[in-house]
Amino acid sequence: MASSTSASDAPELPAPEALKPHRLPAWFRALRPRQWTKNLAVFAPLLFARRIFDGDAAFRELLAFVAFCFLSSGIYVFNDWVDREEDRRHPEKALRPIAAREVRARTVLLLIVICWAAGLDLGAVLGWKFATLGGAYLVLQIAYAFVLKHMVVLDVLSIAAGFVLRVLAGAVAIDVPVSGWLFLCALLLALFLGLAKRRQELVALKEFATEHRRALGEYSLPLLDQMLATVAGMCILAYGLYTVAPDTVAKVGSDRLKWTLPFVLYGIFRYLYLVHRRDVTGSPEKVLLSDVPTVVNLLLYAGAVLAALYVGPR
Repeated sequence: MASSTSASDAPELPAPEALKPHRLPAWFRALRPRQWTKNLAVFAPLLFARRIFDGDAAFRELLAFVAFCFLSSGIYVFNDWVDREEDRRHPEKALRPIAAREVRARTVLLLIVICWAAGLDLGAVLGWKFATLGGAYLVLQIAYAFVLKHMVVLDVLSIAAGFVLRVLAGAVAIDVPVSGWLFLCALLLALFLGLAKRRQELVALKEFATEHRRALGEYSLPLLDQMLATVAGMCILAYGLYTVAPDTVAKVGSDRLKWTLPFVLYGIFRYLYLVHRRDVTGSPEKVLLSDVPTVVNLLLYAGAVLAALYVGPR
């Protein structure tokens, strides 16, 4: 009786029809192109330094984006190979090409070598500082795959650090200083999304969460909810203070950037609503890009930032 109850409570694995053939080849899907949206963080320094119309700077930032797409895709392939057995017991990750045995070991190794070599080579073109940050990103992600993801709190801090490195690399690529406020906002937003992802994993996997990742056994929904509320408040406060900080006002020419704060408030509250009331699961980028109000809010926020930074007196 106990075993049947346990089986009924197990997370639902993909149905056979979910494993239908894809239009894209398995090796390309293993690169997780959907998650390249995370690398858009490298453009933040270009935007807030008011240099999007600087052709050389925009081109260098584009190279930085491509470099991190290569580096991160190599990491995704590496992680999926390391976690392939655990992923096969996960309701969504079991569909990944490596977990589904669609990609052979030789192809996995080739993809990792090509991606990391291409990413570091592009990094060298952008300068030794950028290449160093790219290398630090790889070291951090490899450490995460083997050690950090099993350590409570350090696992989400490692995820947040990966986003901060992207922002720093974007600043180095165009040789602009990184504002302390931008650093803080990037860290807190990435930490917020990382905690939300842990909560979603707990909800989806239930008591089987520790079979997928040991650190999940150290979390609980009340603990993660408290962490999320704390970080959400800090994120909103940090962004609000950034918009009215004297150095920001001096750079923009006015305090009009403060009018972008309502979009940040809505975005964070909408995400919390999706997590708590809709019980959404999956990676943050999947949730963000599939929720229409969130997508509209992101577009409006981008428009408001562009107007505040590039329109009117400077």
